[in-house]
Amino acid sequence: MLSVEMDNVNIKKLAKALHLSTSTVSRAFRDNSDINAATKERILAMAKELNYQPNHYASNLREQKSKTIAVIVPELANNYFSLAIQGIERVASAKGYHILVYATNDQFEKEVSFIKHLHNGRADGIIMSVSGEANDHNYLNELSKKRLPLVFFDRVYEDIITPRVITNDYESSFSATKHLIQQGCKRIAYLAVNKTLSIGKTRMQGYIDALKKFKIPFKDELIIDCTNNYKENIDHLKQAFTELKPDGVFTSVERLAFATYYACYDINLSIPKDLKVIGFSSLEIAPLLNPALSTVTQPASDLGKTAAELLFKMLENPGDINPDSEVILKSKLIQRKSTSND
Repeated sequence: MLSVEMDNVNIKKLAKALHLSTSTVSRAFRDNSDINAATKERILAMAKELNYQPNHYASNLREQKSKTIAVIVPELANNYFSLAIQGIERVASAKGYHILVYATNDQFEKEVSFIKHLHNGRADGIIMSVSGEANDHNYLNELSKKRLPLVFFDRVYEDIITPRVITNDYESSFSATKHLIQQGCKRIAYLAVNKTLSIGKTRMQGYIDALKKFKIPFKDELIIDCTNNYKENIDHLKQAFTELKPDGVFTSVERLAFATYYACYDINLSIPKDLKVIGFSSLEIAPLLNPALSTVTQPASDLGKTAAELLFKMLENPGDINPDSEVILKSKLIQRKSTSND
């Protein structure tokens, strides 16, 4: 019977038997200088008595640091995510950590594969902007059992309880739509991707509510579903603009603004004379486009920085962070030539 109990000894049971915290017991095995000598001797004696040997390569990642943070994003080509990664990297570097970046290309299977791969001890925590597919996200709940901290940023799964850093997407969409209306637009097309994600739903709701507020009828055909394929989007938009004849376009993600410019060029629509355009974008060259693009500019770098700071708080003082923590940063509407009446 005693041998069975000994076989089942782990650091938690050892800590409980000694009436100490697991972190104190762990520090004794790591030979930390910040532990009382008598306490350390007591811990090691009990461990010897129970024949307990700490496994430094076990999956208890917080006891064996990799000094690496994993960052999972939907895409790398998007300037917004590049800026967010820079923000994360600055914080990680200051803490003596490296970052590993994974791109899902909006494929849920890749996301699951990356998460499972990270359970082997390659990272101490994960910062993630989720893929664009609606599936069973319960696999993420396994992270809490493995004690691997997770912070969402920008795109989140509402059914997973974990700290998150987002922007004020509803207010930003409402303001962008309001701006087009104030510039005289009556038929405003909304270019959507990933409507099933919370961020997609929130942005579209801001658009719908702004139309309602200004008594402009909502027309379902003006919600134009786009994909992650650039050429497909351009062809689709050329057809949609020709048939639907919108006088304003609100693009919910950055790449759709470029697709809109290309489509308009191909079918000889003049921006902003024939079609006014505004979109979510953190692109630094937005003012240099012809015409300069009006944008809802998200604080991408600050978003990454804040997410990283939150993750390190979870790593350093896990009990201090509420799993429901939500930080909301504000985006900025910048009016440029693409929505002007000049």
